Order: sequence, then C-alpha cells, then structure tokens
Amino acid sequence: MSGEPRFLRACRRQEVDRPPVWFMRQAGRYLPEYRKVRQKAGDFLTLCRTPELAAEVTLQPVRRFGLDAAIVFSDILTPLVPMGIELSFTPGPHIANPVRSPEDVDRLQRPAPWAGTEFLDETLEQVRETLDPETALIGFSGAPWTLASYLVEGTTSRSFTKVKAFAHTHPEAFDRLTATLADAMADYLADQVRHGAQAVQIFDSWIGALDAGDARRWGLAPARRLLERLEDLGVPRIYFPNGGGHLLHDLVDFPCEVLSLDWRVDLGRAARALPRHALQGNLDPGLLMAPPEVVRRRTRAMLEAAPGRGYIANLGHGITPEVPLASVEAFVRTVQEHRHG
Repeated sequence: MSGEPRFLRACRRQEVDRPPVWFMRQAGRYLPEYRKVRQKAGDFLTLCRTPELAAEVTLQPVRRFGLDAAIVFSDILTPLVPMGIELSFTPGPHIANPVRSPEDVDRLQRPAPWAGTEFLDETLEQVRETLDPETALIGFSGAPWTLASYLVEGTTSRSFTKVKAFAHTHPEAFDRLTATLADAMADYLADQVRHGAQAVQIFDSWIGALDAGDARRWGLAPARRLLERLEDLGVPRIYFPNGGGHLLHDLVDFPCEVLSLDWRVDLGRAARALPRHALQGNLDPGLLMAPPEVVRRRTRAMLEAAPGRGYIANLGHGITPEVPLASVEAFVRTVQEHRHG
C-alpha cells in the first residue's frame, strides 16, 4: 500500500486495511479538555480566531482516540465576515445585517485573492506541523444554500420561511447570491489547501429543508459550481447533503470524490445507487447515548452494510455534547478493529 494516509486512500476508493474513522464536530463540548480551552478563550469566535487554541482543540480528539483525520476547528459562518457580514454568537449565530433584498446581495464583497481569515491559515499550519503524517487534515466550508439560509434568516431557523420567501420572490437575485457564495467558498477552500488541508468537506446542513425541485436549483446547482471550481486543487472533495436522502439519484454524477450520508439514509441502498463515489457515514449520533455494547453492535452492522472499498466510518451528523466518552470510544474502537476480508 502507498504511504498516503488511510483516510485519503479511502476517499479515492483505493485499497485500505480497514475503514478510516473520524466524526463531525469531533472537537467539542463532549470532551473535558475542550471545555477547559473554551473557558480560557471566553467566547466562541475568540476560540476560532486564536490559532494556538483552535489548533489545540483540533488535535484533542485525535490524541484521545487515534482518529484517521483531523478537521480544523472553525465555523462555517466565519468566512462571511470578510464578505461584509456582521457576525456574533449569543450563544447561537446572529447576523446583524442580513441579506433581505436584491440590493443586499449586491453589497456582498468577495475578497480576491481571498483574505480575512488569516487566523485559520495559521491554525492549519500549526495542526499540520503537529499531526502524524498518517493522519489527514480536513478543511471545510458551508455549501451555498446553507450559507444563504443563515444570511437571509439572520440566525438558525427551523422553518426557513424568510429564505424561501426571498428565493421564490426574487429568484434571479437568489441565484446571484448562491453563485457569489459558491465562488467565494471556492477561494476560501483553495486558501485552506495552500495552508495544509489535504481534503475539503462542504457542509450542506439545511438542504433537507427543500423539496427535490428547489433543491436542484438552489442547493445542488450552486454546490456543483463550488465543487467543480475545486477540481484543480487535487484533493478529495466531500459533499454532505444533510437530510438529502430524496436526492440520491441527483448525486450519481456529482463532481466530488466522497458523499457523506446522514443517518436517515440506508447505507446499503446508497452504495448501490452511488457506485462511483466513496461514501462516508452514517451512524445516528443519538446512538452514542446508548451503552457501549449497543454502540458496538450497531457500528458492526453499519460496517457490514458499507461498501468494501471507498468507505469512511463517521456519524450521520455532528457529535452532541452529552454523549458519554465510553460510547464514543466503543464506536471508534469497533471501526479500528474491523478488517476488510
């Protein structure tokens, strides 16, 4: 086998001895060592913007569990600030100048070349310098639809009424918004790769709020634009359409190496529907609240349903703060003990 990290080989559907494993939101409040650093930082944005602290919390879960990949600690909304957005966390995200009109779309800036997140560049460099060469480093961004949802709603939403109203009332302006975000995130991710990221994940956290037709126009089309612009970077591209089980057939030719699946998608069915992609996922994060023996049993079942080549073990969404460490350990160790036949 090549000396390339196991995670990167799996992304490219190359032979590996076992599935690589990492999990979304793996640096977070379920770790006591994270809570200490978070308290030291004072607030979330300060933690994101202080490279020494962000690098430390990026590395903590890798040290504790021996994971195959680290994902840099940041937030999908931080690159909106260089675009002219006033962002705070109180504790959830709040945008003081939301995008509510076609004129608001036109005032968005796109730094070219990308600038304004130099703190993340430093964090990536520090993490890459510290990581074992066998452990891959992942950069990330939000997908255009998901970022547009925050920009229009002004915060996290359950109903998405404001963003849907904007899209249906001003469809051409909304297309401009998602195109602007696609191009800006392509620049942002290219910057991350220049500073050490070896793969990139695009989080489409809210695409499940759209029906299939609207998802194709306002979710998948701009995500495709973003992913195509990343092709020349030469690193694996991971797309995570959370709640997108109704879109599997639209993803067959999607321009990425890996499709990450939420826990509502049947893994075996997805493997048959998407033979050209590596797959990532998709244990229900809520299962980590179960006793370790239950976690081990369900993790083994997931591994048995997964394709033998081109599979990355992960959760179907981010880990939650309340999970017991023993159950996290059971999940990780079960994957690490699994061997391909």
